[in-house]
Amino acid sequence: MNSHIATWFELPVIDMQRAQSFYRNVLDAAFKDEEMNGFQLAIFDAEAGAVSGMLVLGEQYQPSPTGAVVYLNGGENLNTPLDKAIQNGGSVLVPKTPIHDGECGYFALFLDSEGNRVGLYSQA
Repeated sequence: MNSHIATWFELPVIDMQRAQSFYRNVLDAAFKDEEMNGFQLAIFDAEAGAVSGMLVLGEQYQPSPTGAVVYLNGGENLNTPLDKAIQNGGSVLVPKTPIHDGECGYFALFLDSEGNRVGLYSQA
């Protein structure tokens, strides 16, 4: 049984090429492209057993700045992906912010190239 609360995520996109470029540049992400039942999918490359997800282009998927928030791994320093987000057409909603004075790590929120509110998390 999987011990993670979150097991999968899907980020809606309007322009698949733009969205993949954004996440490649911001998180150094790699993708596996697929199509299923008329939906375009770009699955984030992840290690076996890791929680992962995908970008989805399809009629029932609409980006939103007010929906559920997915927190992605921000690496060693959240300022690095936040700067890359700005350079690639995104914007910072909440800058790197300590959780309990940094004892529980740090978080930040940004809008991606498609208009989704996305979170970042790191230990330092």
